Amino acid sequence: MEPGTFLFEAWTARFALMNGLWVTMTSSFFSIVLATLAGLLMGVVLSYAWWPLRLLARAYVDFMRGMPVLVLILFTYYGLAMFRINVPPYWAGVIALAAFATAHVAENLRGAVQSVPAGQMEAAKAIGLNFPKRIWYVIVPQAVRRVLPPWVNTCLEIVKGTTLLSVIGVVELLLASQQVIARNYMVIDFYLMAAMIYIVVNFSIAQLGALLERRFSYIRY
Repeated sequence: MEPGTFLFEAWTARFALMNGLWVTMTSSFFSIVLATLAGLLMGVVLSYAWWPLRLLARAYVDFMRGMPVLVLILFTYYGLAMFRINVPPYWAGVIALAAFATAHVAENLRGAVQSVPAGQMEAAKAIGLNFPKRIWYVIVPQAVRRVLPPWVNTCLEIVKGTTLLSVIGVVELLLASQQVIARNYMVIDFYLMAAMIYIVVNFSIAQLGALLERRFSYIRY
């Protein structure tokens, strides 16, 4: 590899780029996990909880779905600091992305849960299952098959949303690429490389989602 070529510059910056990719992957993973867990709970609240709780959950979902992700990231980092709540940039970004995605997961789950025939809940009640068991063993398994496609789309949006974390100083893949470009001025080369990495990551997630859909399609309840 000759100095000044793309391969040489990419090899020289390999650790910075890999670290940026690692930040992108881990922040996406934590955001997805937190959003999925919180979204499952909130989706059940939207469908079955006491009406004041449903009203609060609905207000949260509608507010977050209408909030631009960038504004939410800036508020989480700078806004919380106004109340003397100091959150590191990385975790501020994870919290913001998770809070945004939670609203989408909750709304998708609500639709999936309410699409399950009402007779399923009545049948589960008739055989003596209490409410938590009716939800966990009867309703959620049937709703999972319906909620998987939009859940995968939310995961893809979270991965792409990590590019916005650079505004609060998180050195994810895109910002790492920009820092490399600032040294060698190979704009097209490194932006194309970053784009290809994002495509590979999102394609892998999409394929995993398709595998899960096929797996759950074989299950009969």
